[in-house]
Order: sequence, then structure tokens, then C-alpha cells
Amino acid sequence: MISLSNLHKSFGSQTVLNGLDLEIPAGQITAIIGPSGEGKSVLIKHMIGLMQPDQGRIEVDGESILGIRRSQLNRIREKFGMLFQNAALFDSMNVFENVAFPLQEKTALSKSEIRDRVISALEDVGLKNVEHKYTDELSGGMKKRVGLARALLLNPKIILFDEPTTGLDPIIKRAIHQLIKDTHAKFGFTAVVVSHEIPEIFDVAQNVAMLYKGRILQFGTAAEIRHSQDPVVRQFVSGSLDGPIQMV
Repeated sequence: MISLSNLHKSFGSQTVLNGLDLEIPAGQITAIIGPSGEGKSVLIKHMIGLMQPDQGRIEVDGESILGIRRSQLNRIREKFGMLFQNAALFDSMNVFENVAFPLQEKTALSKSEIRDRVISALEDVGLKNVEHKYTDELSGGMKKRVGLARALLLNPKIILFDEPTTGLDPIIKRAIHQLIKDTHAKFGFTAVVVSHEIPEIFDVAQNVAMLYKGRILQFGTAAEIRHSQDPVVRQFVSGSLDGPIQMV
């Protein structure tokens, strides 16, 4: 579904992506893991065209997203939904208005049709009777659910999750992970999840990519990464202080 080849990206003297290759399988959940500061969020921003590489190739559903007109890129972006770290909700809007925003901007649906779809999307993520609440009335977990409802609303082929459980307590983290699994099972989208949650992410993702020093060090099933013999992967997965990954 997403193909990245020989991807390079630097910010001044700092090299973030250094000849990265990655194939994201269609219809599956792929997690991207790796130490902090390795460029995981930068990587998913490249997938959706929010950043341009210095060199390399990016294809989404068989189409290149590099060197194309803005209108073509926007058409390809319609295949995506995205759940940001902080859910990226508008503080000045209530839950209904936040979730309805993509439909109001991108469709000609009637008010009643929009309402029906928003309420249905909220129910899909386990939320009822919250549409009139504002963001400051929501818990962290509820904000993530509202963000996911909005991401699901246009039935995207791909959803990008940028550290969806950051700042949540262990019980809510588990609930959000289960929600990702449940909504994926129901809708069948391709999912890319950036996560630091080890080992919990292995129960969510079918595939795992380990990002290290600008490249994908290892890609495999969750079981293969969990039991990897690579010393860097083993150290990261185990959380050991001893190994090739040095604390800064």
C-alpha cells in the first residue's frame, strides 16, 4: 500500500533518514518502533506528503506522491486518515463539530446525513452522548477516541497513528490499542502505528519495522521482532541498558 525506497532526509547537518527502504502491506497493521529521536514521526509525515525527501521514491497505492501537482497530491491524501499524538482537536469546537469537520469541508452531504454519520462514527469508537462536549471536558482517552472517529469518517484506505497512546495511563493505553484492533477488524484499512509501547504493540501489530540510524534495521512479524537475534533490536525490545544503543 505504501512503498518507500532509498529515502534520504536531512535537517542541516542532522541526517534523519539515510537510504530507508520500507514496504507497508495493504490491509494490515504495521508498527514502526525505535529509539526516541530516530525520525519515526518524520517518516510518517513523508508517507502523507507533509514532508518531501531530499532523495528517494514514495508511492501510495501504486502512485508516486513526489513531483506531482498539488491537486494530484490532495487526491491521494484523501486515501488517508490520521490520528495525531494529541488528537489535534479544535478547542473552539465541540465533539460533533470536530468530527463533522472533514465532511463539511470535503462533501456536499446534508446536515442530517452529516449528523447520522458523525453519531455512527462516535459509536464505532465507543462514545455516546458526548457530541456537545468541548475538548476541555474530555479525558485524554476520550480525545483519542474522538480523533479516531474523525479519522474514520471518510472511510480511508490508510490510517496513520502517530504515538496514539502517549500520555495515557496503562489501562487507557490498553483500551486504545484494543480499539485500534477492533476498528481495523471492522473496516479493514491499512494501519501504520508509530509507537514506543513495548511489548504491548506486539499484540496490536501484524508487522513491525525497527527504525535505527535512518534505516529500517529489521522488518518482520511481531513474533519475529520480539524474538530477534539482532543486538540492537534485542536491546530495544528488552529495554536493557547494555548493548549497542547508547544513552545520550
